[in-house]
Amino acid sequence: MGAECIGTFWLVLGGCGSALFAAAFPELGIGFYGVALAFGLTVLTIAYAIGHISGCHLNPAISIGMAVGGRFPWKNVIPYIIAQLVGACIAAFVLYMVYTGRPDAFVGSFASNGYGENSPGGYSLAACFLIEMVLSAGFLFVIMGSTHRLAPVKFAPLAIGLCLTLIHLISIPVTNTSVNPARSTSQAIFANVSWPLEQLWMFWAAPIVGAVIGAAIYRFLMSSRNGKDGDVVTVDETVVETD
Repeated sequence: MGAECIGTFWLVLGGCGSALFAAAFPELGIGFYGVALAFGLTVLTIAYAIGHISGCHLNPAISIGMAVGGRFPWKNVIPYIIAQLVGACIAAFVLYMVYTGRPDAFVGSFASNGYGENSPGGYSLAACFLIEMVLSAGFLFVIMGSTHRLAPVKFAPLAIGLCLTLIHLISIPVTNTSVNPARSTSQAIFANVSWPLEQLWMFWAAPIVGAVIGAAIYRFLMSSRNGKDGDVVTVDETVVETD
């Protein structure tokens, strides 16, 4: 839980911090590309630091999806989610204190996620739900595949970090990119407008539904390949060679 708290703190601090401070800085702003890369780098770096301790979920939807995929015990899901929310909110508090350190600071939506008129590109609720669900499914699929015993696990943080970068490149204009209920919650709490909390339900529902779908698809694919002649298969995560 401590590792998950620290890891989610790092994710929100790095990703949302880049959006708040650096994205639109006059003449030197990093823009969408920089924010997308920042989110990917936070996951890549912290995964190498705590992946061997907690698995580095950093995301309630990922914890739920990994449990659905049979790779994480259900009894640990709620404690992980609590730790992730605490870490995210601490990071958001730090960002808030820094952001309001300017005399002309206007907090506004505080890099929150939104749909409809609060979507960066004005996308509808249905469109935003769909993109968050699909990208969360893809994210969970990549995580399960890259961390499988048959995969070169030492490269898993790289694959996962780049996947999150890609996700942000796709969806920042649509929802400001969530795929992570903890990230959405922490920013919504510190926003000084009401709509981020009013729309927060969607940024819990869509990522969780997507993560469950991604886990179910990956689990089905792995179960369907077990037992084929000449294949390397897994039985309860134990590598077995078939004749």
